Amino acid sequence: MSERPCLILGILDDGWEGLSATARERLAASRVVIGARRTLELVAPHLGAEVELRDMDGSLGKTPEWVRAALADRLPVTVLATGDPLCHGIARFLIDKIGAAQVEVLPAPSTIALACARLKKPWQDAAVRSCHGADAGEWQTGATPEHGLYAIVRAVTEHARVATFTSPANGPDRVARALIAAGYGEDLRISVAARLCLPDEAIFQDLSLADASARRFPDPNIVVIDRVAAPAPCAVFGFEDGAFVQRQPEKGLITKLEARAVSLAKLGLRADSRVWDIGAGSGSVGLEASRIARLGHVWAIEKNAGDAANARENAQRLQATNYTLVEGKAPDGLDTWPDPDAVFIGGSGGELAHLIELCLARLRPAGRLVMNFVTLENLATATTALAAAGAEWEVTMLSAARSQPILDMHRLAAQNPVWIITARKGGSVATDTLQENRG
Repeated sequence: MSERPCLILGILDDGWEGLSATARERLAASRVVIGARRTLELVAPHLGAEVELRDMDGSLGKTPEWVRAALADRLPVTVLATGDPLCHGIARFLIDKIGAAQVEVLPAPSTIALACARLKKPWQDAAVRSCHGADAGEWQTGATPEHGLYAIVRAVTEHARVATFTSPANGPDRVARALIAAGYGEDLRISVAARLCLPDEAIFQDLSLADASARRFPDPNIVVIDRVAAPAPCAVFGFEDGAFVQRQPEKGLITKLEARAVSLAKLGLRADSRVWDIGAGSGSVGLEASRIARLGHVWAIEKNAGDAANARENAQRLQATNYTLVEGKAPDGLDTWPDPDAVFIGGSGGELAHLIELCLARLRPAGRLVMNFVTLENLATATTALAAAGAEWEVTMLSAARSQPILDMHRLAAQNPVWIITARKGGSVATDTLQENRG
């Protein structure tokens, strides 16, 4: 093995001139240098003829093998990376593949740090994300976590400043269009730092989303997204029924606030939970779940076209970019959804027993299935199906009443009683939450 580990060396577009004396010395002493073609071209004129250059464009997966072979032959090997290799760079990949003991990291300033310096924007509290990958396509309402812009759109929900690496396919214009599609407007500004450390470096400061969406920017570039208007104060959950667009007259499919709050509590959501909402109605449960599981995602299905349209409008109003609604009848399409941590069934379209069996089979470990019923028949069907599946379950009957004015006084008007069933594959639903938290 080589006496020294593999050097992962950060380099910027000013090439050799921008490297420290130590970096130049280590690079000149290398016998194998691996990097993208663009970075190899920056240093090749300064290296001896005996140095073997390996272009990893299109061959990233071979890089660990090349490094291992060089180390086994006791050849000093360097892998070039743009900026800080540990900030959305190749260092994590190599460490995972060959082990931390086999690498040494010598970073350059991150291009995020350089971009913020040019823009004079502090970035210690910024969220750093990346869409530097394959062509993600334009953002569509209801996009899932697999979309290449998902991490950026979600980060804007959580952070006042987001800095992101881009790619020629997923450039600043596409990022701006995604944010417009997600419901943002004059509350955001986009800045672009392009071709950093090159003679034609260009800075575009505090553009509107509309302006940025219609431009093309020089590559490579960094995007910084700033929230310039504080969002209106908004609860995490517990919205009044009237806050949701729903079918009129007042016979729309909406789980009332009281039952919704208890059902959400029974789902046992974490910040990163993956949730199914079957029979979404106006979307009230799934949308409030998406706010609790803000680092997770909600997949919802609704068969009534009018209710589905209302749920989509409610999602847009809440800027629920971690919410995917499918118009259809369950269980159609559920096989394409990832296994859930929690499932809510608010409507079953006559498929209740089958849906219970399917959901229990797909639930992840410690997952919860919560169902709401207002009829004895559905309650009986559910408990029979749960018993047949060997699931642990409990029933909560919720009987709530709200005050209503009567003359110059008030009375209580009862709501329909709701049975809330909470089930899981194994263990007691009454005691497992605290045990999980202790673990």
